[in-house]
Amino acid sequence: MLTIIPAIDIIEGKCVRLSKGDYASKKIYNENPVEVAKAFEDHGLKRLHLVDLDGAKATHVVNWKVLENIAAQTRLVIDFGGGLKSDNDLHIVFNGGAAMATIGSIAIKERELFCSWLDRFGPEKIILGADVHERKIAISGWKEITDSDIIDFLDDHRKLGVKQVICTDISKDGMLEGTSLELYTELVQRFQQISLIASGGITQIEELYKLEAVGVEGAIIGKAIYEGKILLPELRKLINA
Repeated sequence: MLTIIPAIDIIEGKCVRLSKGDYASKKIYNENPVEVAKAFEDHGLKRLHLVDLDGAKATHVVNWKVLENIAAQTRLVIDFGGGLKSDNDLHIVFNGGAAMATIGSIAIKERELFCSWLDRFGPEKIILGADVHERKIAISGWKEITDSDIIDFLDDHRKLGVKQVICTDISKDGMLEGTSLELYTELVQRFQQISLIASGGITQIEELYKLEAVGVEGAIIGKAIYEGKILLPELRKLINA
């Protein structure tokens, strides 16, 4: 069963969406992210992908209060990403109610620190964020494209013990043009021991069935929900099917 994971991206405490990670494309959908999270929960969704976009550009977690409020007022299982650069950031996030932390830039920039988190907290709580642009890994809020190929990157971190990966195709993110089914199919076939969560571009319910069919274990949906392309009652039916 494919796990449906709605996304809430936060800038200045508000629920927003970007296009291709471009902060200039910011669109505010709700000034109260807790309301959005409650609506997800009311429609039977169990998970939440919460991203601190301010934190992704800063040197530390910024919107931790939003996490605390959502965790206190819902039962959603939250994975939190954006701005996780230090031990203190991880303590803030886990103490604030996140069940999992999504780590991207640090996995490349400070490999030893990432490994220490993986050893200390375990692969059940540490999700590897693999954001790709033309198959190359992007970091630092997608502002920096590395020379690291997605296949090599995942193979390396699989050997370190990573079990969960969120892979976002930046070219698709927020564009409402469909998901990167071919890429995810390749990754599932190559890394069968990794739980792969697809992110970016999902626009129609039918795509969720296709992702499930190729073995993707989770799908993050953002703008398609906010723009009414995928309706929460439709997701409820899919979950209860």
